Amino acid sequence: MGVVNVTPDSFSDGGRFLDPQRAIEHAKRLVADGADILDIGAESTRPYGGMVAVSPEEELRRLAPVLPEVTALGVPVSIDTMKASIASVALEAGASIVNDVWGLQRNPDIARVVADHGVPVIIMHNRDKADPAIDIMADIAAFFSRSLAIAERAGIAHDTIVLDPGIGFGKTPQQSILAIARLGELNSFGLPLLIGASRKRFIDSISSAPPDQRIGGSIASHLIAIESGARIVRTHDVAETVQALRVAKAIREAR
Repeated sequence: MGVVNVTPDSFSDGGRFLDPQRAIEHAKRLVADGADILDIGAESTRPYGGMVAVSPEEELRRLAPVLPEVTALGVPVSIDTMKASIASVALEAGASIVNDVWGLQRNPDIARVVADHGVPVIIMHNRDKADPAIDIMADIAAFFSRSLAIAERAGIAHDTIVLDPGIGFGKTPQQSILAIARLGELNSFGLPLLIGASRKRFIDSISSAPPDQRIGGSIASHLIAIESGARIVRTHDVAETVQALRVAKAIREAR
């Protein structure tokens, strides 16, 4: 899953693709590099604070010139939004997945939109702030149980749900490391897992580097997550990640 941020304030590439044409060219490049899914967002959900909430009108203004071109590229497009109204408009415009960083728990209508359109949904774990005292895996599991209950009540088909532990969101760096290390525990839900460790701050806590120089740490995290059962990798660096996954797969098969 390649990331297309049509925002001025995303933590890793804020502002680089705010211009619609640059965003479209970036999306084309990600597909050429091997992205199977494109995840497009027009409101930063940066996990470390500093994001600026935008109105639905502004979010739609950013998306409107980009979505038709991106959905025409031949790969599924995921809309990364917390707003039911934006999810609905994006799905009508050709998006085919909803990626909700609050796991259906922040906006009460987003589950209905997903159910009405019959599309897959990515449920991500999140917290308003990190609490180093909690058992993060227990918190993630309890959060997912609540989200799955919401999905069931809304009529979302169980086999269209993907779970994302939300690396970096409402977690200390150590909790993000633990969430990757113990990702396999989430296979108990019997649903596909998505991992999005790309350029996250926990990498900097281990090996100091600015976001655009954390490719090595991102790939290491994603390879370990794949071994633990992750089936979707969300990344800013598609070409490098695809190469790493292909080489790892070839080596495993050679065993």
